Parts: sequence; C-alpha cells; structure tokens
Amino acid sequence: MRLLLDTHTFLWHSDGSPKVSAAATALLLDPWNDLFLSMATVWEIAIKAGLKKLNLSNSYVPFMTAAIASYGIVVLPVTFDDCAEYESLAFASPKHRDPFDRMIITHAKRNGLTIVGADVSFDFYGISRLW
Repeated sequence: MRLLLDTHTFLWHSDGSPKVSAAATALLLDPWNDLFLSMATVWEIAIKAGLKKLNLSNSYVPFMTAAIASYGIVVLPVTFDDCAEYESLAFASPKHRDPFDRMIITHAKRNGLTIVGADVSFDFYGISRLW
C-alpha cells in the first residue's frame, strides 16, 4: 500500500507516541507499505519549530533526517502541477483552509495515495484515509 503521512502522524510516529492508533502503527511498520511525506509537511514542521510552537525531540535537521531515513520515507516535492491542482480544490470543509493540509490532500489525489491520519475532514475530498 502507498501511504501518505499526515503531519501529526509523522511527528507522533517518529517520537513513538501512544497517540498513533494501533492500526496506523501496524501500517507504518509493515515493510510492504511505501511511506510518503509531502514537502508541505517538512515545511510546516520547520515553520512551527522555528517559531517555537513545536518542540521536537532533537533540533530540526537531525530530527527530520533521522525520521525520514529510518522509515524509508519518500518526500514528495511540490510541483507546478501540484499547485494547479491545489488551486482548484474546493473549500469543501471549513476546516481545510489550512494550506499544508490542502497540499497533503493534493499529493494524495495526484499520486493515488492513502492518507494515514486522524483528521476526518480529509474525507470531504473523496480520498482514502486510514487511522
């Protein structure tokens, strides 16, 4: 299965948090699944860590490098075509005016990925989500 991690899923899983559901943990640890992360998530974490709104278990670069490498995560770049799709997304849910979440939705749609995350607002966009 091809899985796109929501930001909270990536952070919680990387820190071994019990907040990740048992089903999501099993999916993320299954070596047969391919794990992806949106560059929007990488950027969001950098912004929040830089503003001191997010405390990581290590400084940003070592934390991100280790988490991405240890789980074999592929980081999806933000392309012009992604931005064109992003711009056309309906505001189907008032909760999803968040630009980072909207790019995660875009990446899931354009790449046929299933999002792993707890946020039910993603479901408004007709994408597959597991938790």
